[in-house]
Amino acid sequence: MPKTIKELSEEMKHHLLKAREITVKAEEEDRDFTAEETAQLREHMAKATAAKAGIEERKGNDELRATLAQLGDDIALNAKTDEDGQRRTASGFHLPDAKKSLGEQFVESPEFKGLLAQAPSGQFAKNQRVQSEMWGTKALVTGGSDTSAGALVQNDYRGLAVGLDVFQRPLRMRDVVTSGQTTSDTVEYVRVTSVTNNAAPVPEATSAAAPTAPGGAGALVNNAGGGYKPESGLALAKVTTAVKTIAHWMPATKRALSDPAQVRTLIDAFLLYGLEEELEDQMVQGDATGENFEGLSNVSGTQSQAWDTNLLTTTRKAKTKVRTVGRSVANAYLLNPADTEALDLLQDNEARFYFGGPAGAGTAQVLWGLPVIETEAVPAGTGFVGDFRKAVLWDREQATIQVTDSHLDFFVRNLVAILAEMRAAFGVLQPSAFVEIDLTA
Repeated sequence: MPKTIKELSEEMKHHLLKAREITVKAEEEDRDFTAEETAQLREHMAKATAAKAGIEERKGNDELRATLAQLGDDIALNAKTDEDGQRRTASGFHLPDAKKSLGEQFVESPEFKGLLAQAPSGQFAKNQRVQSEMWGTKALVTGGSDTSAGALVQNDYRGLAVGLDVFQRPLRMRDVVTSGQTTSDTVEYVRVTSVTNNAAPVPEATSAAAPTAPGGAGALVNNAGGGYKPESGLALAKVTTAVKTIAHWMPATKRALSDPAQVRTLIDAFLLYGLEEELEDQMVQGDATGENFEGLSNVSGTQSQAWDTNLLTTTRKAKTKVRTVGRSVANAYLLNPADTEALDLLQDNEARFYFGGPAGAGTAQVLWGLPVIETEAVPAGTGFVGDFRKAVLWDREQATIQVTDSHLDFFVRNLVAILAEMRAAFGVLQPSAFVEIDLTA
């Protein structure tokens, strides 16, 4: 009869202890092993190794039996109760105790243990950018309707898992702004409001006597041979911005959670995407009131470019202002899709499209050598160009997911609330490095 795991463990322990006795004796006598001791050591270690292999094999068999037993009566058509009161299949597998409560079977299930392993603190976290506008945040996801989560439990249904991206708008503003982190709820930073550069050639001083104090830039250089150097400066302002919370949630029935793969898609491609979409809107349009960011369009000190002749001329002159007035190098345009469409449709006097027409890549790729971020966060008829490296997004808490049934009466209705939230702050370090463009004739 095969040995049990307990018997194999005792056998392994016995041989390891015997080997240890031989080793300790040689160490105490400060000598090498004798030939006889070497042979004994090899024998004990070989038997201990064999016992360990037997334990591993035995564990594998027991785990397999337990897994098969969890399938229950569906594979136990010939189950019967033996002398010790346990129900077994005809092939000898032990079946779960049918008297166990639903709660006991639930907490002992591999699915529940797997869920706990994925969320040891009761919280799922993910920093990947995701997307969707398919589901309304107030619409209950239910498993009883084919137009809701009932569609998610169809056999091998793949449409939602691969199709939510078609309902998304691309989010790319994070790609061009400076990314930062903070561990505080408030961020203080220095904003450059103006730059004064009086650098000029200065003659050598011809007198050690202190001359009369200069009255201006020209006098400063030429004053009585004193060799005074001109003074330049920066106008700085300390700005304090609070970390804001962006969050939303959706209800779902526990039945709707029966397909984890599809639920994961809903979380990744709807809830987390929703946070990123609102974040982009706030970075552009936030009005600094209440819990809103101070967005780019409402920051004091940015430049403006009025309409001039046509779209191409106007956008190019705005880029020049970033360089000459803002003393910066622009790295992107922000344009509404309606305005990128207008650029795509521009034609010369012979009806030839400037940007390749229907067969070309279009201006959504590049405009005046800069990448174009096409975003609905910018209203149609308005655009931005600037050095977005001089805008900073500080992450306080990256996107997290929490699930609970303790909301309202959800517990007794078999509902759960899935909550997504993030915390961040946004600031513009040099407003003059950005130009707001009027794109309406």
